[in-house]
Amino acid sequence: MRLSRRTILQGAASVPFALASLRTDALAQTVPAAAPGTELPPILFVHGNGDYGALWMTTLWRMESNGVAPDRMMAINFTDPLARSDDKVEQANRSSTEDQRRELAVAITELKRRTGAARVALVGSSRGGYAIRNVIKNGGAGDVSHAVLCGTPNHGVFATDDQPNNEFNGRGTFLRGLNEGESEVTPGVAFLTLRSEGMDKYAQSDGRFIGKPGTPTNVTVEGPELKGATNLVLGALDHREVAFHPRAFREIYKFVAGREPARIAIVPETSVRLSGLVTGAPGGAPTNRPVASAIVDVFRVDPDTGERKDGALYSSKTGADGRWGPAQVDPAWSLEFVLTSPDAPTTHIYRSPFPRSSEVVHLRPARPLGPADKDAGAVVIMSRPRGYFGLPRDVVLLDGKEPADVKPGVPTDAAATLRLPASDVGRNIVGQFGEERIVARAWPASENRIAIAELTY
Repeated sequence: MRLSRRTILQGAASVPFALASLRTDALAQTVPAAAPGTELPPILFVHGNGDYGALWMTTLWRMESNGVAPDRMMAINFTDPLARSDDKVEQANRSSTEDQRRELAVAITELKRRTGAARVALVGSSRGGYAIRNVIKNGGAGDVSHAVLCGTPNHGVFATDDQPNNEFNGRGTFLRGLNEGESEVTPGVAFLTLRSEGMDKYAQSDGRFIGKPGTPTNVTVEGPELKGATNLVLGALDHREVAFHPRAFREIYKFVAGREPARIAIVPETSVRLSGLVTGAPGGAPTNRPVASAIVDVFRVDPDTGERKDGALYSSKTGADGRWGPAQVDPAWSLEFVLTSPDAPTTHIYRSPFPRSSEVVHLRPARPLGPADKDAGAVVIMSRPRGYFGLPRDVVLLDGKEPADVKPGVPTDAAATLRLPASDVGRNIVGQFGEERIVARAWPASENRIAIAELTY
């Protein structure tokens, strides 16, 4: 059954962010409504391909703002988050589907041990949904109460008869195994899928978003849906937003809790402690392996100029575990994180104020300066880890202009790069996305430095 847009909006007229349509079928499982005040099951958040647990930071804050205790939540960091080209062939700093299933099973056991709960809820973005389905189907169903799959390409990014061992191939060995049977979900676990209505670059009929323009992918916008699940359509959100946007939070919370969240907004704390992990990208492959001997300096900066207020309010060198922190900050402060990591550019990361404490402020250095940067006096990147830049959907400005390297239409770009002449070194550069505004400083590329204005929302 598919409810009409008019029916949906009439029933949700008084509820903020209620712009989701429902797709379900006779096999869909119902979720019992929890009584007000009932504690949610512990929740384990699972990131996607090449990503890390830090992407769930705003979701964790929204959960905490609705009374969920931080120690009842966990965000996994897969050791090697990037998928192999061939799932059956070892590839340096990349993981197989079995690697991810095994690591997720360990994390589930740890969260159960920590909380004493019999079952946990799993929430995954993109490839993270593969690990969730894999662990549930292969012995883990008794440990899991809910599975929420956000933008997971459940029927492939493409579906062809070649590349049978590519896990993103809907006709490949891995996905055929997950999808076999009349129902595509495992009995005893409540499944929810969240998807976009046409704005997900990995649910497109043409291969241009995966480097094969003009080649049919044999995949549709409905690819993330599963027979037997509750399937929700969140409108014009992009591939990452269907996991990290406030609208996605509302549906995740409602499905797991069985009731509406009391609030969507993040409730600020009076005092904020930040800590996280330093990781790297050996050979160009992003990993979550800890980096030792990295120096992390944290500065308070002027929100209008990006200039430092005083000396470093925190400074340390990572040990073998790659951890840094905690740094004590005010929830109103704009911050600059300076990451000096072995064999990588010194990276100046400018961030909006952190309204709440977080242990997942993970830091990776910027990519190396390359041939395209050889004539630049300074390089400034605006990055949006929890979504893509959509033109004309979004307000996207870097140094007062729409970035030339952000393509219009289906959102595909999560970073925009500005290369400046040497005469502009030291100048302040404004990055603007919607209502979030970050001011960075242009650092000299000649000193192997890159500045990143990293958006939180």
